[in-house]
Amino acid sequence: MHAQRRRKQYLWCWIFVLPTTLFYAGFQAWPILSSFYYSMLDWSGISSSKTFVGLANFAELLQDPWFWNAFANSFRYMVFSVPPLIVVSLLLAVLLNEQTLRGRGAFRTMFFLPVVTTASIVGIIMQFIWSPTGAINALIQLFGVERAVNFLGQAGTALPTVAFIGVWKDVGIYMIYWLAALQSVPRDVVEAAEIDGANKWKVFWKITVPIILPIAGVITLLAVINSLKVFDIVQTMTGGGPYFATDVMGTFVYRTAYESSVGMPRLGYASAAAMLFGFTVILIGVAGNALKGRIARHRVD
Repeated sequence: MHAQRRRKQYLWCWIFVLPTTLFYAGFQAWPILSSFYYSMLDWSGISSSKTFVGLANFAELLQDPWFWNAFANSFRYMVFSVPPLIVVSLLLAVLLNEQTLRGRGAFRTMFFLPVVTTASIVGIIMQFIWSPTGAINALIQLFGVERAVNFLGQAGTALPTVAFIGVWKDVGIYMIYWLAALQSVPRDVVEAAEIDGANKWKVFWKITVPIILPIAGVITLLAVINSLKVFDIVQTMTGGGPYFATDVMGTFVYRTAYESSVGMPRLGYASAAAMLFGFTVILIGVAGNALKGRIARHRVD
């Protein structure tokens, strides 16, 4: 009887897990396996002619300066975007976590609104705002700057500008993550510290930070991985320009696989680039998780 009940429980578990499993298999596992297969082919994605080339695409990638340019730009984007994203979202979360702040709901909605705005719309609007005749240049000219700055048309400013827009768009969702972490701090512990005379600064550093540190590691790792996967905001604002100064792995793969501006599309070559960079991101994720676990064990000891 007990064994029959256990089998019935397992059956219901599988029934509930099955939709998610099928969704993952169809939209995650199958595309990854297909990309690995395509990476072994010399194929445009258009013609019916497919030639198996083994690891030749990977070998060519290692000699391709445009691949390494996009590879490096992806990490530059991460450096430009992740630190301000983490700091600003945490500061906003701390402010909005104050029970005495009026209109907290309205502020949360205001900061979260860019998150639900389509990236293509954001990109098009920001092109106008950051153009030489846009609102940003009109603002800085009020401070005595006579010559307009082409933020998106200069190699030195294009990538930091796009990263700034990315931070503005994503700060709301990371603010929510931080709010969830801050609200997990036991209120009685905070009140006990305040009764003992600790000010808000000491409460934050001595109580809040140690408690939310494991969650902070998850949030930071998530921000790093998402920044490396950036595509939509770069594609809509610059398309990888000027002269590939903002070309990240997402735009490199897209251009190589689907556009004919660089010659015949090369779906196999683009798949190899995606697999190689995806493997790099996985290694970063594994290393980040290992570091997070090591820090957690050190805190326990």
